[in-house]
Amino acid sequence: MNHEIYANYDTMSRAAMRYLTGCLRQQPDALFCLATGGSPTLTYDLLAQKHHRAPALFRRLRILKLDDWGGLAMKDPGTSEQYLQRHLIQPLKLGRRYFGFTSNPANPSRECARIHSWLQAHGPIDVCVLGLGLNGHLAFNEPAPFLQAHAHVARLSRASMNHSMVKLAQTRPKYGLTLGMADLLQARRILLLVSGKAKRGPLAQLLKGQITSQFPASYVWLHPDITVMCDRDAMRQ
Repeated sequence: MNHEIYANYDTMSRAAMRYLTGCLRQQPDALFCLATGGSPTLTYDLLAQKHHRAPALFRRLRILKLDDWGGLAMKDPGTSEQYLQRHLIQPLKLGRRYFGFTSNPANPSRECARIHSWLQAHGPIDVCVLGLGLNGHLAFNEPAPFLQAHAHVARLSRASMNHSMVKLAQTRPKYGLTLGMADLLQARRILLLVSGKAKRGPLAQLLKGQITSQFPASYVWLHPDITVMCDRDAMRQ
């Protein structure tokens, strides 16, 4: 694990932006799988600014949505869909190069099967950008006796239901739609962003290196190319 500590959220986000644009220079048609939430927001906004200056760099980029809140309309302001549309998909003008879960499918299990089939045909993920949940979840892979390998319908934990994005939603999510742990670990690279004092406990637990399904983020220790970027607020003093 490559663990990098930055002075503040701004410098961490700028480093993450440089990391991702560096990946794009190496592989212009890279498939990025992207989380939503507070930690990656400035990174995405900086990528949008970079696109304004150097649009050719992003011309072949593909983006896959990591997860979404099930049961919400696609235009609900609390969805991962609207978050990504606002911060990246529209600024980068991705169009058909963006793919992801429908947040309110008629058949959630069939929707997960659709995403799984798409990833098998168009993957693997080249760079997976993740955040660290307060209870150690990655996407909606929640603490449990065992973890799901591929895209699945997830029962949302209390920690997930208290997420800031839920406060924006017009209705309460009923479930989660998410890629599974094998999908994430099969990515060629993982970038985990951790920011803020609230993440001190989860980050300290992660850095112990004790791998357990009760703390799903610990599975990143099994990945050969994982970079963790955090700010000093997230580091226990």
